[in-house]
Amino acid sequence: MKTKLILAAAAAFVTAPALAQTLPPPVVIVVDMDRVVNDSAAGKQATAELKTRNDALQARVNQLRTQFGTEEQTLGKSQPAQGAAPAAVTAWETKARDYQQRRQAAEADVQKRIQDLQLSQRYVLKQINDGTTPIVTAVMRERGATIVLPENATLQHAASLDVTTDVIARLDKALPRVSTTAPAAAPAK
Repeated sequence: MKTKLILAAAAAFVTAPALAQTLPPPVVIVVDMDRVVNDSAAGKQATAELKTRNDALQARVNQLRTQFGTEEQTLGKSQPAQGAAPAAVTAWETKARDYQQRRQAAEADVQKRIQDLQLSQRYVLKQINDGTTPIVTAVMRERGATIVLPENATLQHAASLDVTTDVIARLDKALPRVSTTAPAAAPAK
């Protein structure tokens, strides 16, 4: 009985590679996701909207730099000399604290806007990726593909494997626009 089980197990190991060799060769397609994001209608729309927000943020940063730079110089020049009247020192210290508080508030506001912009960028990518997934699945089925590779993961590939243009055309019909405002985060529990 033991001999039969050992022979059966040995036969299974010997025939397993033969079964694996009977699988059909993989059919590969390639998608350039950078092109999908940059060249699709949704990607172009989102890029334009996010650029406008980024430009406004950059203008605000430049305005604050100028404003606070000027105030800092003025504060430095108006600092009372050692031995000045206590009222003058107190008044200057009040101005300095006010300056520091306003500067910190402005820096916090800028950081919040940067984070919001980054969240929006990630949200745009998520929407485009989510919209692309069923399209790539459909193209795979139509072409009989078993593997999809991102274009940047290949060293070389035949142009006939690249389905990016088809994916972009279908995405433009299915998802012509995306939201550039990320949904509010769920409150922490």
